[in-house]
Amino acid sequence: MIDKQTRLVTAEAVRRGHPDKFCDQIADAILDAHLSYDPNARVAVEVMATAGNINIAGEVTSRADVDYGQIVDNVIRQVGYRRADLCEEESDSLDIYVNVHDQSPDIAAAVDGRYPDSDQGAGDQGIMVGYATDETHARIPRAFIIAQRICQMLDVEATHTPWLGADGKAQVSLEYEGDRVTVHTIVVSVQHAPNAPEEKLCELVTQVVYQAVGRADMWQPTSKLLVNPSGRFVLGGPAADTGLTGRKLAVDQYGPVAHIGGGALSGKDASKVDRSGAYAARWIARNLVAAKLCHQCEVSIVYAIGVCHPVGITVNTFGSGMKPDDELAKLVWRVFDLKPSAIIKRLKLTTPSYSLISVYGHYGRTDLNLPWEQDDMADKLRELAQYDY
Repeated sequence: MIDKQTRLVTAEAVRRGHPDKFCDQIADAILDAHLSYDPNARVAVEVMATAGNINIAGEVTSRADVDYGQIVDNVIRQVGYRRADLCEEESDSLDIYVNVHDQSPDIAAAVDGRYPDSDQGAGDQGIMVGYATDETHARIPRAFIIAQRICQMLDVEATHTPWLGADGKAQVSLEYEGDRVTVHTIVVSVQHAPNAPEEKLCELVTQVVYQAVGRADMWQPTSKLLVNPSGRFVLGGPAADTGLTGRKLAVDQYGPVAHIGGGALSGKDASKVDRSGAYAARWIARNLVAAKLCHQCEVSIVYAIGVCHPVGITVNTFGSGMKPDDELAKLVWRVFDLKPSAIIKRLKLTTPSYSLISVYGHYGRTDLNLPWEQDDMADKLRELAQYDY
């Protein structure tokens, strides 16, 4: 039971072989393939995978000649599947369907600018949300970091454990009472071979979870670890559950401890503010926290399709701000250039590196040197914060 003095924070993450995440990896590998040859490629690709079928559809305007089938095979191998693993029967064939056409000329005109000297417009309308907290060094919620680590470590274990499958997910619930944080419940579902030794499976997962949590003081006599609570988990991936690009957009971001925008990330080039605006919002939030102007904050950026400047920016520090939220929003307007073209240039979003972040989250990645995960604007924010706007 949780009493009134405590609060529960829950986050989840998924492994490489999760059917939705499998599709994200294909979509971002396709995007990288286009950007490798044509940095100005416009890509909006969706992938659906089910037993025996992978469907790739979307809008692409690019000078690159991309072998979609080869990309799918590469991702299958990287994830740890075989083609046969994606079919109902071992003897069935895997069919790949590609239905890709040019980007809408109306959208292209809006993005490229309606007037000869105008800047690049936003590729869509919408609200992009970024979040950061000083709870962890990575500036994302602790529960999400633990869930990410569990999935990453299980994927590493799967490379040398024959009876461990590629699919799975982790759900971490932490209990907060003042400054004290403890494990309430961790749920781990792991795909396995039919003959997997149950005792060894539980032992392996337990070891991984303890390493991911990292602090012995977070475990209490009441803490629970549930391993495969549904029982057997033999059939996994798209053969068991249809996968779709973008369905894990909360897992991609904050797990879902914090609010997020409505647009998915994978398979889209940076002219789509679903992606570039979301990265910019995270970058701003991270730097506001790094500047010690707040302990946590949520930054929302509102765009209109075809318009280069944001319609509006709001900052919510949940009462932790050193200055009022509206003043911090004015500070953000002053410090950050949030036109799509400026974001793309500053955050290097034409670089073909999206495959690296298509799994284990787009934020808080200490294993990658991501431009939007830098605290490079914190000093300027702190310096200017002494003035009134």
